[in-house]
Amino acid sequence: MTELKRIDPRGPRFGAAITSVFAIIAFGFSLDTWVYAWLIMWVLFALFALSVFGKNITHPYSYLFQKFVRPRLSAPAELEDSRPPHFAQQVGLSFAVFGVISGFFWPLGVTIAAAFIFLAAFLNAFFGLCLGCQMYLGLRRIGLLRQ
Repeated sequence: MTELKRIDPRGPRFGAAITSVFAIIAFGFSLDTWVYAWLIMWVLFALFALSVFGKNITHPYSYLFQKFVRPRLSAPAELEDSRPPHFAQQVGLSFAVFGVISGFFWPLGVTIAAAFIFLAAFLNAFFGLCLGCQMYLGLRRIGLLRQ
């Protein structure tokens, strides 16, 4: 069993704030010029994929948080398990994949994906409610995910 990685919970919230900006811009473009929204969906796809699969690569959000935000904050009151936020990134990646693939043949899919990504990122960034983390905990509780 690997050692449990603990993270500053403000880092994922910072990343979610940036993601919510990308997603709301994609949503806005999707209502008029869906091609621009689709291009932004590709950016979101790349960022989610980097977060999920880029084990030895520093994610741009993490770099920005560690370099510019974290030094200006006091120490976190507590650290959190990194697995729920990682699972949340996997959920975000699945919505980004849906948005990218649907952009080839169904522009409304880009709008739907952008809306879901925005909703989840916004709730995490501004209210601390991580929907993907809650899904992870619920799936663990009913035994569909193991430690």
